[in-house]
Amino acid sequence: RVARRDARRGHPACATSYVCRPPHHTTMAPVRYRSTRGDVEGASFEEVVLGGLAPDRGLYVPDSIPTFTAAEVEAMRNYSFPQIAFRIMSKYIPTEEVPAADLEDIINRSCTAFRDPGVTPVVKTGDCWTMELFHGPTFAFKDVALQFLGNLFEYFIDKKEGDAKRLTIMGATSGDTGSAAVRW
Repeated sequence: RVARRDARRGHPACATSYVCRPPHHTTMAPVRYRSTRGDVEGASFEEVVLGGLAPDRGLYVPDSIPTFTAAEVEAMRNYSFPQIAFRIMSKYIPTEEVPAADLEDIINRSCTAFRDPGVTPVVKTGDCWTMELFHGPTFAFKDVALQFLGNLFEYFIDKKEGDAKRLTIMGATSGDTGSAAVRW
């Protein structure tokens, strides 16, 4: 529905998918990443994903926070979880690193492991609305991020050659994080 509406606005390429693809509505420069400790700036998305912590032991954060117009937010009101994820992630992941069709595929594959088609359904509980984050393969809220992260690892590693085609992940956990990370 949104793709057809965007196509009527003069963006025919948007009619080929359920989401409108950059650069039709995105004119900002690609987001780069920096360390919270200040020694690293300008890191690419792939460097951040495959690197974990920054070399200075800081966390990577975007150097700028992309924004959404009120119209973009309103348009997402009726989107599915994968559609919303694509619209948000595409503002943080440059198409030069992960083309839009590949990002859409990664998101869709990440959502298939969830028992609820809504991935993180919002349900009314008394007078409150609650987002259920336990429908992933390990019943942990971390499944929401780690299913996506595992597919990103696979995507970037598949593009490598030789010894660079290996990724060693070391982690420590005292709870459900380990099983959520291992299940991807």
